[in-house]
Amino acid sequence: MCRLQGRADLPTFSKNGDILIGGLFSLKPRMVSTMNNFTSMPKPTECNGIHFREFQHAQTMIFTIEEINNSTDVLPNVTLGYRIHSVCSNILSTLRSAFNLVNGQEEGNLSENSCTKPPNVHAIIGQPDSSVTIGTATSLGPFNMPLISHLSTCACLSNRRRFPSFFRTIPSDYYQSRALAQLVRHFGWTWVGAIRSDNDYGNSGMATFVQVAQEEGVCIEYSEALSRTDPLEKIHNVIQVIKKSTSKVVVGFLAQGEMLVLLQEMTLQNVTGLQWIGSESWITARNLASYESYEVLGGAIGFAIVNTKIRGLNDFLLSDFWETVFSCSLTNHDKETKTIPCTGMENLREVNNQYTDVSELRIPHNVYKAVYAVAHALHDLLSCKYGEDFFINRTCSNNLEIAPWQVLHYLKNINFKSKTGEQVSFDSNGDPAARYELVNWQLNNDENIDFVVVGHYDASLPRETRFTMNNVRIVWTGNQNQVPVSVCSESCPPGTRKAVQKGRPVCCFDCVPCAEGQISNQTDSIDCAKCPLDYWSNKERDQCISKNVEFLSYGEIMGIMLIIFALLGAFLAVVIAIVLFYFRDTPIVRANNSELSFLLLFSLTLCFLCSLTFIGQPSEWSCMLRHTAFGITFVLCISCVLGKTIVVLMAFRATLPGNNIMKWFGPTQQRLSIFAFTFIQALICTLWLILSPPFPNRNMKYYKDRIILECDLGSAGAFWAVLGYIGFLSAMCFVLAFLARNLPDNFNEAKFITFSMLIFCAVWTTFIPVYISSPGKFTVAVEIFAILSSSFGLLFCIFLPKFYIILLKPEMNTKKHLMGKTPSKSL
Repeated sequence: MCRLQGRADLPTFSKNGDILIGGLFSLKPRMVSTMNNFTSMPKPTECNGIHFREFQHAQTMIFTIEEINNSTDVLPNVTLGYRIHSVCSNILSTLRSAFNLVNGQEEGNLSENSCTKPPNVHAIIGQPDSSVTIGTATSLGPFNMPLISHLSTCACLSNRRRFPSFFRTIPSDYYQSRALAQLVRHFGWTWVGAIRSDNDYGNSGMATFVQVAQEEGVCIEYSEALSRTDPLEKIHNVIQVIKKSTSKVVVGFLAQGEMLVLLQEMTLQNVTGLQWIGSESWITARNLASYESYEVLGGAIGFAIVNTKIRGLNDFLLSDFWETVFSCSLTNHDKETKTIPCTGMENLREVNNQYTDVSELRIPHNVYKAVYAVAHALHDLLSCKYGEDFFINRTCSNNLEIAPWQVLHYLKNINFKSKTGEQVSFDSNGDPAARYELVNWQLNNDENIDFVVVGHYDASLPRETRFTMNNVRIVWTGNQNQVPVSVCSESCPPGTRKAVQKGRPVCCFDCVPCAEGQISNQTDSIDCAKCPLDYWSNKERDQCISKNVEFLSYGEIMGIMLIIFALLGAFLAVVIAIVLFYFRDTPIVRANNSELSFLLLFSLTLCFLCSLTFIGQPSEWSCMLRHTAFGITFVLCISCVLGKTIVVLMAFRATLPGNNIMKWFGPTQQRLSIFAFTFIQALICTLWLILSPPFPNRNMKYYKDRIILECDLGSAGAFWAVLGYIGFLSAMCFVLAFLARNLPDNFNEAKFITFSMLIFCAVWTTFIPVYISSPGKFTVAVEIFAILSSSFGLLFCIFLPKFYIILLKPEMNTKKHLMGKTPSKSL
C-alpha cells in the first residue's frame, strides 16, 4: 500500500482544468520561529506577512492562464488550471510544496493505481531565489518535471547535467556579469569596489564579474559579502571597508533583501558620494527608490530586465487587489454570499505598495512568458507536432494523457512571438536570449525617482555592438553631469608607459617616459614602440619623426669656410703660375725646373679643387670621384715634388768633375717618372672602382637620432692602399730632400721641399687617428682640412720664396746670386 508521508499542503490559489500548471511563490516573507518539544512530529515551517511583489507575480500567472483559456490561438478546447502554493524563502518549505504539486493532495491510504497515476501538474513555475531553485531543480530533475523560473539568475543553473529539467525566462547572470564589466570599462572605471549577497546568486554572479572585469583591465579594490540575516556588527564592518576605500564606484551584486539592509545602515552613517552599479535584482526596486535613499543611491546605474506593457494586466491586478483590500466584490452581487458589493468610492490612492505599482512589469513579464511557454509546449504536444512517438501507447487518441517528460521535450523546442512582441525560446541550457535595459536613477520634479533607460545590452549581437548608449542625459552621484573618476592611478599620457607598482594590482602603476627612439601614441600604453630605422622619437615621445639627415653641405658655415679656402688655394696657385710664367726667363725660374714647377702648380690647383667634391650630399658619382681624384692628383703633386728633388740632387752631382749623371735624368726621364708614379696610383684607383667602388651610405649606427649621409669606402683596403702609396712617395721625397738640404746654392730648393714634406707628412699622420674617430660630417671636414693644409704647405714652402724674390727682391733674381757668388741673406 502507498501512504502519503507527512501532511499535504493545500494550494493558496487553485482552479481546476484539463491540464494543471503548478506555481511556487514566496507570498509570506517572514518565517515564524517554532520550538520543537521532541514529543510530537515537528510542524512544517510557517511564514507570515505578505510579500506584495510575489503576490503580484502569482496574480500575473493567474491572469496569463485566464488569457490563454479565453484565447482560440493556443490550446483551443483545452482548459488550463493551476495550483499555486505559498512557500517560505527556504529550501525545505519549497521542496515540500513542490512534491505536493507532483503527488497531489490526497490523504490516507492510497490504492495501487494511485501510486502510479500521472503527476498532479505537468510543469511548475516560480521561486525567485537562486539558492532555493537549485535545491528544487535538483529534486525535480529525476522526475523530468519542468521547472520554469521567472527570477532565478544564477549562472550555475545553466548546467544541463545537474538541472536537466530547468528553464527560465530571465537571462542568466553569466551575461549580466559580463554586461556589468563592459559597462564599468565603458566609463573608464578601473578601480572599483564590490559588494555581493552571500548566496548562490551573489557569489556566482560576482565571481563571473571579477573574472571578466580583470580581462577588461578593471581592478577590484575590495570584495565583501553579506546576508540579510547577518549580525549588525558584520554589516558595520562592510560599511567601514566602503568608507576607507579609495574607489568611487561600487558594484552591488545584491538581492533586494541585502540591499535594503545595507541601504538602511548607509543612510544612518551618511555614506554618500559613491557611484553605485546595480544588478537587476534591485536597480528597479520601488521599495528602495525613495527620496531619502536618493542621497545614498542617487545616480545609480545598472542593467534591468526589459520593461514592457501587458494589455489587461493592470486592470486585472488592481481589480483583484481592490476586492482583497476593501473586502468587497466587483462582480458577485448574489445576496446569498456574505461579500458586500464594492461601491467604487473606495480610495485606492491611500494604498501604496509593490503590488499596486504597475509601472515596472519587468518580472511579471517573465511570469507571463513562462506560462505561455508551457502553453505553447502543450499546444505542440497535443497537436502531435513531432509525430506519435512521444505519447503513451504511441497514439494521439487520448490527448490529455500526457507525461511531464513529453512537456519537457517540447519546451526545449518552443519558439514563438508573444503578444508583447518578444521572441520566446530557450537555448540548449534552458536560458532565454539575454537582453537588458541600462537604467539610471534620476530625481524628477515631484521628488520621485524615475528609472530612465539610457542604454541597451543584447548578448545575441556581436561583441562590439552588444552594448549601446542612448542619447539620454545621465545623472551621476551627487546630481553631477560629469562621469565620476575612479582609478587607482591617473592615466599615463602618450609618450609614457605604465609600470606596475610592486605588490599592488595592475591598475596601480607609475608613468615612465619612453626611452629615446621609442614612442607611445595612446593613453595607458603598456609598452613603448620602437621607431623605424629612418625615424626617431620627438621630444614628447608620442610620435616618430624622420631623422635629421647630416652631411657636410654647401650652405653651412663649416662648408662655406672650406669652400673659401679651397678656392683661395686654387686662386693662389693660378696667380703664382701666372707670375712664374711672366718671369719664366729669369734665373730663379729657370734654375728650379720651370716645367716641373708649372706641372706642380697645376696638380696643386687640382688638389684644391678636388676637395670640393667632398662637400654636398653624397651621390654615387661624387663618392667615386672624390677619393680617386684625391688619390691621383696628390700622387701627381708628390711625383712633381719628387722629380724636383731628384733634379736638385742630380744637378749637384753633375757639377762634380767627370760626372755625367744628368743625362740619365733629363726632361724625358722626368716626365716618364712622373707618369709612372701617377699611373700606378691610377691603376690602384681603377681596380678599386671596378672591384669594390665607394658608394653613398646612410649611416644609422654612429648616432641614434640622426642619419649620416656618407660615402662608404667600398673596399677599405683599396683606400688605405691609395693613402699608403701617397705616404710612400711622400716619405721618399722627404728623405731625398733632407739629403739635399745642405747643398751650397744660395737658393736651395731642397730646403723648402723638406719643410713642405715635413708639413705634408705631419698632416697626414695626424689625419689617420682623427679620421677614424671623427663622427659624421666631421670626418669629411677632417679629410678636406688635411687636403687643404698639405696643399697649402706645398704651395707656400716651395713657391712663396720664389714669389718673394721675383716681386720684392728682384736684385736676388740673378745667376750670380743663385750660384753663390755673393753673400747670401737670410730670408
